[in-house]
Amino acid sequence: MLGHFGFSYVGLIYLLMLIVPNIIWALSKPAGFVSANENKIFLAFERIGQVLCTVALLVFSDYNPKEINAWITWLIVSFAFMVLYEIFWVRYFRSSRTVADFYKSLLCIPVPGAVLPVIAFLLLGVYGKVIWLVISSIVFGIGHIGIHINNSKQK
Repeated sequence: MLGHFGFSYVGLIYLLMLIVPNIIWALSKPAGFVSANENKIFLAFERIGQVLCTVALLVFSDYNPKEINAWITWLIVSFAFMVLYEIFWVRYFRSSRTVADFYKSLLCIPVPGAVLPVIAFLLLGVYGKVIWLVISSIVFGIGHIGIHINNSKQK
């Protein structure tokens, strides 16, 4: 449950799926988006969680599939959440790119830009049996989801 050290190509794929759309978004943030009023506690949880998740995703090889069995269902469901996250971004980039578009729910999932990757990371931690990613995902989720919920109320 602690994890085996080694490079995870699955973790790298997840990070790329997370980071690339965020870089594109950062280059053209939605009209009216303001991040100056973010809760400092949520922000601290988010930043710490980002670092912990990044490290946990890359340094444990347990996420790399080794065999096909029923346990791989965790990986498949986790990856499905990352695919939904990419769908969220495609929908956003094809919209008029307003704050309302950014926080619009997806398949009844509120603030999907925050919720989807947190769930995906958490389930990947379960799949790999890596408690460090599970804990990191919870820390990240407290901050990331908290910030998005607060920001969505201000739109």
